[in-house]
Amino acid sequence: MQRFTTSILLGGLLIMTALGVPRPARALTTPALLDTLQHTGFNYFWNEANASNGLIKDRSTSTSPCSIASVGFGLSAICIASDHGWITRTQARSRVLTTLQTFWNGPQGPAISGTIGYRGLYYHWLDMSTATRTWDSELSTIDTALLFAGIIDARQYFDQNNATENQIRALADSITWRADWEFMRNLNAGILMGWKPDTGFTGYGQWIGYNEAMIMYLLALGSPTHPVPVSCWDTWTSGYNWSTQYGYTFVIFPPLFGHQYSHCWIDFRNRWDAYMRKPEHRITYFENSQRATLAQRAYCIANPLHRTGYSATLWGLTASDDPFGYSAHGAPPAQNDNGTITPTAAASSIAFQPNEVIPTLHNFYNTYPALFGTYGFKDAFNLDRNPDWYDTDFLGIDQGPIVIMIENYRTEKVWNRFMQNPDIKRGLQQAGFTEVVGIGEEHGTRPPFTLLQNAPNPFRGSSTIGYRLESTMAVKLRLLDIAGREVLVLVDAIQGPGTFQAQIPGESLPNGVYIYELQAGGKSVSRRATLIR
Repeated sequence: MQRFTTSILLGGLLIMTALGVPRPARALTTPALLDTLQHTGFNYFWNEANASNGLIKDRSTSTSPCSIASVGFGLSAICIASDHGWITRTQARSRVLTTLQTFWNGPQGPAISGTIGYRGLYYHWLDMSTATRTWDSELSTIDTALLFAGIIDARQYFDQNNATENQIRALADSITWRADWEFMRNLNAGILMGWKPDTGFTGYGQWIGYNEAMIMYLLALGSPTHPVPVSCWDTWTSGYNWSTQYGYTFVIFPPLFGHQYSHCWIDFRNRWDAYMRKPEHRITYFENSQRATLAQRAYCIANPLHRTGYSATLWGLTASDDPFGYSAHGAPPAQNDNGTITPTAAASSIAFQPNEVIPTLHNFYNTYPALFGTYGFKDAFNLDRNPDWYDTDFLGIDQGPIVIMIENYRTEKVWNRFMQNPDIKRGLQQAGFTEVVGIGEEHGTRPPFTLLQNAPNPFRGSSTIGYRLESTMAVKLRLLDIAGREVLVLVDAIQGPGTFQAQIPGESLPNGVYIYELQAGGKSVSRRATLIR
């Protein structure tokens, strides 16, 4: 909807008012805002739960069933809350122990009703009271994996030698080791998405191609009891789509949750697999998520569909509620982009791109107070509607990544403890991951080059790009438009070692946001430059 803004000077304070725009909420410092988002997000998992069995609702409605993925995120949120002092360690381990006892003791079997799972895996939706299958749900491999991630994280967190914490660790191993991942292949090359007691595997395809299921394959490969063959990882990566979007080249998956879920627990910063080690790729999955985040932000800045409000500090497309139901929104390329912004999309990328995410979170909080509620940011909002649409619900699978990824950004504690688990180490090894020191220089001590931000930026005439090369190499420096189309080749030469500069000739270019990309030593890095007059 269209907006008209006026400014009022009151007592030296400039107050912005707008027709149809909520008045700004009270501004917070960045540490206070992040703490608020984590604390309120944790409260979802503590309050929207059945304390007698540990199950957590899918969403904050009175009739919501349990989502086992929500439980997985919640277990990690409980560990984080214990560290922050929002609950005591005693309270945390009591709730976690209750949850693990529910999943270990719940009936397993092929019956249509009355069971919690089958072959050590679990149904997507469970009744909040009985902890048994509901909503005709499937035995879900990805949701089981997200549940297991939280269980393993709790196992690593509760490391004290006492009766309760010893039992937590034993139950965590028992639950995760019971899962028959090989059963969920059903003689296929990859792992299937689901199974139902009345129809079996009918209607469920294999997990192939980049999305949120990376952690599922790593858990299945690392299982000490029912591992899948190492060839499954090649099956998974065989469906990858490596392409350039808005000046960033990476493995594509438009909704950002696919670039975030696995990263909540697994630290991919200094390791890569055979696919990413290829000369034409040479990035980690962490950098892949960095690029995906920047590409989506660039898409929202360009705003090709002319959605209301999209900007450098109003972006975030992922699977969420919207005015029409629930949909997997994403970009680039555009997927179901109907103007719905989902705060978890930006917030859960904070560990990837804090400089871009933090101003966006402040904008959400300061400018749109109707977006903020009991458990932090509501699931989504849409300014394309008239009147503006704000969701009323909070979703566990969206609040969880916010809590966890802010913690990884602030302390890295979830990454650090999770990566010490032997099953996770085994899964990464089976998938062919090796550690790297510098991208593009596997055995070196530092990256092959450094690309600096152009100065000045924004600029009116020309602007200087600086870069440093660690050795002699072929260098290509390109200027791209916001859609990723080549505008100019600024450098194409053999250079190095040393420090070099190139000029962006702004006098001959139209106004707008540009991307400059440096390719050298098997690595590609991009930055943005803004030309204004």
